[in-house]
Amino acid sequence: MDLTIAAILGLDGLTNGAIYALVALALVLVFSVTRIIFIPQGEFVAFGALTLASLQMGKVPGTVWLLLLLAVAGAALDLVQALRERWAAGRIARRLLGALVVPAAIAALVHALAPRQPALIVQVLLTLAVVTAMGPLLYRLAYRALSAASVLTLLIVSVGVHFALTGIGLVFFGAEGYRTPAFWDARFDAGPLSFTGQTLIIFGASLVLLLAMFVFFERTLMGKALRATSVNRTGARLMGISGDAAGSLSFTMAAFIGALSGLLISPSTTIYYDTGFLIGLKGFVAAVFGGLASFPMALAGAIGVGLIESFGSFYASAFKEVIVFTVILPILLWRSFVDPHHEEH
Repeated sequence: MDLTIAAILGLDGLTNGAIYALVALALVLVFSVTRIIFIPQGEFVAFGALTLASLQMGKVPGTVWLLLLLAVAGAALDLVQALRERWAAGRIARRLLGALVVPAAIAALVHALAPRQPALIVQVLLTLAVVTAMGPLLYRLAYRALSAASVLTLLIVSVGVHFALTGIGLVFFGAEGYRTPAFWDARFDAGPLSFTGQTLIIFGASLVLLLAMFVFFERTLMGKALRATSVNRTGARLMGISGDAAGSLSFTMAAFIGALSGLLISPSTTIYYDTGFLIGLKGFVAAVFGGLASFPMALAGAIGVGLIESFGSFYASAFKEVIVFTVILPILLWRSFVDPHHEEH
C-alpha cells in the first residue's frame, strides 16, 4: 500500500465514520436519558432512505401508513388511560387531538405532494417529517410504560421492536434495494484525492448537526433539562423535569438523526429494508467506545470504526464486518476496567 491508496482509504473511512458518528450520538443520547440501548436506531436510517426513494418514484411511502398506525395505537392507549383514570371529556379530547393531528397532517401532505414529484428539498423535508414523527410515538407505545424497568428488560424490548420494524419494512418496501441520486454531482480533485459533492454534503451536514446539538445542550432550556436527566434521572424528576417528556424528546431527536443519516448515505450505497441493522451495530460499537455516555468519545469511536472498516475492506474485504465487530471485545474489556458498573437508585 502506498500513500495514495492510504489517503483514498482514509477519506472513505472518514466519510463512513461521519455517518456512524451520527448514529452513535443518537444511541448515546437515548441511553443517557432513558437507559435504553436503542437497537432499532438503524431502522430510522433505512426508513429515511427508503422513504425518499419512494417519494422520488412518485409513490406514497409505506412509512406514512406506519406513522398513522403508530398514531392510532398511541391514541388508543391514551384513551384507555383516560377512561381508567376518569379524565374530564375536554382533557380526553385534547389528548387525542394532540396524538393524531400532527401525524394526520403529515400523512395528508405526503399524499397530496408525492404523486406530483416535488423538488428534492421538498422530498427531503417530507422524509424528515415522516420519520421524525415516529420517534415519540415509538417511545409512547413501546417504552414509556417501562420507564422504571431494568436495562436488561429495556434491551429485550428493543430487540423485539427491531424485529417488528424490520418485518414492517419488508412488508412496505419489499426485498428490493434502492439508491437515491446524489444531492450534488460535482467533483473536486485535491492531489490524489477526489471529493464528490455528496461527500462534502455528508461532512457539512454532520458538522452542522454536531454544532447544533452542542448549542442545543449548552444554550437551551430543553437541552439543559435533557442533560440533567442524563446525569441523574431521580434528581431531575425532583426538580420538576418530566422523565416522559425527556424520553419523548430524546426519541424525536434520535429519529431525526437517523432519518438524516439515511438521506446522506443512500446515494452512496444501496439500502434494503434491513440495511439499518448493520449501520446501527457499527454505530453501537462507536457508542460503546464512549461507554454510552460520552459524546466526544463516541465521535472518536465512530471515526475509528470508519477507518477500520475502510482499511479492513482493502486487506480482507470478505471479513471487514468481522474485523469491525471484533473491535468491540477489547473495548468492552477496557470499559469494564475504567468504568466499573453501577446502578442508579
